[in-house]
Amino acid sequence: MPILALTFASGVCVSLVIARIVWTGRFHYAFLVWNLLLAWLPLVFALLANDEYRNAPRRTWRFYAFTTAWLLFLPNAPYIFTDLIHLMSRYYGQFWVDLVPILSCALTGLVLSFLSLYLMQCIVARMFGWLMSWLFIAGAAGLSGFGIYLGRFLRFNSWDVLFQPVKLYQGIGRWATDPANSTSFAFPILFATFLFIAYVMLYGLTHLQPGVTHETRAVVRNA
Repeated sequence: MPILALTFASGVCVSLVIARIVWTGRFHYAFLVWNLLLAWLPLVFALLANDEYRNAPRRTWRFYAFTTAWLLFLPNAPYIFTDLIHLMSRYYGQFWVDLVPILSCALTGLVLSFLSLYLMQCIVARMFGWLMSWLFIAGAAGLSGFGIYLGRFLRFNSWDVLFQPVKLYQGIGRWATDPANSTSFAFPILFATFLFIAYVMLYGLTHLQPGVTHETRAVVRNA
């Protein structure tokens, strides 16, 4: 059901972007489709890692490969929230119309990240316990916040770890040696905090108990 719901939401998001392109005749927000596609990759890798964990009696190289790929692409899911910056670059008469497709894609990406995080948390919980699984969530949120900063401000991609490792290393080095720039440190921390809080809230909502149980309904009928 979650996969079906996210597929439906993604279809609606793509439809909104296409409608905007047809309406304005400009492809300004076509990048949202690509970003939404990238947002699906962490969930795909999490599902593969979960399947490998359940089927293999020992941890294989495939499990670690899927887990590494999941972590590298995880920032792509909540990254879409930073696309709100495009609404502030210039004045648009259709500001509120443009806000809807961006927020729709961002919300879908956030839920995609939540589902992939939950799958990986369950694996960590089975391996090391629930306390370690929540430390894992905090660490993943922190790394995601930093990854989003690398993508938005330094313009790196997840695959640059393989294709531009030296340039990526140099970019991180410049970030670490620039304490005067408060944004470079505040942004990853604040976005990591946002991701962790959002995960905790979504986790709590998905574990709600029904307000009226079968036993309660039986008591009401017999009253």
